[in-house]
Amino acid sequence: MIALYRPGTGILHRLPAGVKLAALAIGALLLSLYPHDPISIAVSLLIVVGLYGVSGMPLRVLLVEMWRLRWIVLVLTAALVIFVSPVAAWISTGRVLAVLLLASLLTLTTRMADLLEVLHRLLRPLRRVGADPEAMALTISLTLATIPVIAGFAARVREAEQARDVRLGVRTVVPLLVLALTHADEVGDALAARGMG
Repeated sequence: MIALYRPGTGILHRLPAGVKLAALAIGALLLSLYPHDPISIAVSLLIVVGLYGVSGMPLRVLLVEMWRLRWIVLVLTAALVIFVSPVAAWISTGRVLAVLLLASLLTLTTRMADLLEVLHRLLRPLRRVGADPEAMALTISLTLATIPVIAGFAARVREAEQARDVRLGVRTVVPLLVLALTHADEVGDALAARGMG
């Protein structure tokens, strides 16, 4: 499994995992529910970029994260421009990009063990209704970590295409799917080895 955490001494690294998780949840809710206009989306994205700076991450880390998300952004933008409007495309794509960058920042500045501990503590009351807090916490943390992993696989497939000077087009999905399924198998094996599968 790819480790996304990057050690650091910035303020976001020092914040407790629970505070960062709560901030991500609040930020995602505000970005999703608040009726935005083009200017407020631009301000939201600038705030997210500023958080990367405050975290002490080099600028290239933010650029790499944005590069990994480029296909999501391009496909979503194109679909919304064609079927709705350019303004709706900017607002909706900006929301998605901001939330994904916030989730990436959480995984970059928080050890997975700390995140799991907080999620487990938050989900523990659900045990009364028959839920398994350990499994739920692990599922949520793996979901947060999987987005940049799959984006990294997509970048590897495209780099392989460029190295061979081949354009697979829609068939690009096949090697990406193989990489994603292989990764899922490896994660499943690792979980089974720890008695969590």
